[in-house]
Amino acid sequence: MTNAADSQFADKAEYRRVFGHLPTGVVVITGVGAAGEPLGITIGSFSSISLDPPLAGFFIGRQSRSWPLIAAGAKFCANVLASSQAEWCWRFAKDSVDGARFDGITAARSANGSPVLPGVVATIDCSLRETRTLGDHDLVVGAVTDVRVLSDGAAMVFFKGKTGDAHITG
Repeated sequence: MTNAADSQFADKAEYRRVFGHLPTGVVVITGVGAAGEPLGITIGSFSSISLDPPLAGFFIGRQSRSWPLIAAGAKFCANVLASSQAEWCWRFAKDSVDGARFDGITAARSANGSPVLPGVVATIDCSLRETRTLGDHDLVVGAVTDVRVLSDGAAMVFFKGKTGDAHITG
């Protein structure tokens, strides 16, 4: 077993380019701040971790200003974006904590009280279970408390710096 200090790989641009060829789903993680304000941040690494117990997780850059405010509430909701919601993908990707990301959006509330963006394909509510630092990111693990499919529409996929859908048939 090796650790991060053993890694000799240094070409960060090539690393990013290669991983850009790996399609990922896109969610907006939402929560509520201490003053009740809606918070959200785009994530491209959300994944199921375990079925028993039900766990899901994602990686977040350690420099994020939004995530600590969401994490303080100890619960969050993964909003699975529809392929047509590119505007929201980019809006919530900006690391802003001024609340402007929700301007013009009437969000419903999930079972745990987190914002649900209109038109999303599905929601996954979690309570914060664990956070672990790995390099320049934190691994966030949530205990899944509620799941809902809200639409049969195509979910968003991020691939080579662009959003779209997977066009999978059959």
